[in-house]
Amino acid sequence: MREMGDIVCNQRPVTMTRDASVQEAAQAMRNHRVGAVLVVDDSGILEGIFTGRDAVGRVLAQAMDPVTTTLGDVMTSCPDCLPPHLKVIEAMRLMEVGGFRHVPIVQDGKLLGIVSKGDFKGLEAAQMDHESGLWEVI
Repeated sequence: MREMGDIVCNQRPVTMTRDASVQEAAQAMRNHRVGAVLVVDDSGILEGIFTGRDAVGRVLAQAMDPVTTTLGDVMTSCPDCLPPHLKVIEAMRLMEVGGFRHVPIVQDGKLLGIVSKGDFKGLEAAQMDHESGLWEVI
């Protein structure tokens, strides 16, 4: 098994405050071609995450108005986070077990960036598939 490298994250994630509307977040996600917005307080401390899945499951499916619904109403509060020193395979495991595609990278309370499942291609993804297959056998 090849040693996986350290996590490399998007160090300029799209961030908004909890009072931003879902429509604003969706527009920002479209404009920046990303699948998640990190919700931060006025000091830049991570409060939550809002993803495309949240837009569908928590807004559209519930017939909420994206113009008047705020991120604070529908975000995932206190999302699972990772420190920057972990290996790629550890981030992939967290995503697989948690069933999510985006993980904020935080160190000492400071938001450093975000990684997404799409960032992990090639050998790392193949390794995760291999390990998942082994887990199913056990």
